[in-house]
Amino acid sequence: MKKILVINNKYKELGGEDSNIVDEIKLLSKVCSIEYLEFDNSNDLNFFDLISFFINSNFVSNKLIEKKIDEFQPDIIYVNNTWFKANLGIFKIIRKKNIPVLLKIHNFRYWCANSYRLKNHLKGNDICPACSLKDNKKILNRYFPDSLFKSFILIKYIRKLISILKTKEIKILTITDFHKQFLIDLGIPKNKIFKYNNPITLNEDNGVNYNVNSDYVVFAGRITESKGVEELLLSWQKFLNIDGLSLKIIGEGNLDFKLKNIYNSKNIEFIGHLNNYDVKELISKSRAVITATKMYEGQPRLLCEASSLGVPSIFPKFGGMNEFFPPNYELAFEQYNYDDLNEKLLLLKNKTMLEKYSQENFQYINSYLSEEKLEKIFLNIIS
Repeated sequence: MKKILVINNKYKELGGEDSNIVDEIKLLSKVCSIEYLEFDNSNDLNFFDLISFFINSNFVSNKLIEKKIDEFQPDIIYVNNTWFKANLGIFKIIRKKNIPVLLKIHNFRYWCANSYRLKNHLKGNDICPACSLKDNKKILNRYFPDSLFKSFILIKYIRKLISILKTKEIKILTITDFHKQFLIDLGIPKNKIFKYNNPITLNEDNGVNYNVNSDYVVFAGRITESKGVEELLLSWQKFLNIDGLSLKIIGEGNLDFKLKNIYNSKNIEFIGHLNNYDVKELISKSRAVITATKMYEGQPRLLCEASSLGVPSIFPKFGGMNEFFPPNYELAFEQYNYDDLNEKLLLLKNKTMLEKYSQENFQYINSYLSEEKLEKIFLNIIS
């Protein structure tokens, strides 16, 4: 049984990627000996953190990983997020120790924060498909709209990361075929890239207990511009009498207060933050889940968990989203086409179609993300 050291840098706000790490460690522990080293951005910045912004290496983080390697003696090191506490110096430490490295890329931030100029970020688009940043006719690329300094630091980090990906002996894991091709087009050698999905807790033993007569649908995620929440609410307002349905908004974000004041009604309920168990409970009893995200998503956790519970999804078909659903899925709408979204909302009255996709989505996701399949893929990658 191979010994694997998993490294991850938690985001300041808990998101789907952090939850995925928990599920992945649980899965891999069945076939490998796992140790986990976590860095956390929610802690106060110290002197070494500030220095690391300029040199892309954190002395404290380097010491921690060196100590963990010497204690655990791993056969493989499996890296996830490194921004910003872990930073990129850990790859130099690992290379010195001569240990094989896997790096899983969960999102497309490297695409958005790879240039100091906004023009080069957008690449001729009015809206960036990876982060939903709009063309504001400015010169500089503000990945973080509220901080030019933080944006420049991230760009410096990303440019170094891409250099590492292209030149160092690292196996890169992506979540979709779409993302794999995206990296190949960026110049990453094809033979370094492997598709490996995130595991989720499947509901295969309990079967489907779908309630097509449920009186609500669910959105769960960050309440931000990039997730298209306001566009979803605008569409929902036009169809407030769809079969007596209400829309439950689960999550928090920088648009939370604004949207509550504008859209709160008996047909739109803002629930706020819930733990994953409670979110899944609400999803399991819903008629459908829905997202109008404007971003390329890695693996849409909300939609995959809904399918595992036999609950249909409405979502924009772009990027790799369709890979998690049966072919010719009829509830997906064209990205940014909100007239098409409106048409899909009307299908919430089509109970025959919903029951059909309840069964089809359940069967598809249980096959696509089965534990046995993911274990086999991972073992093949590290062999």
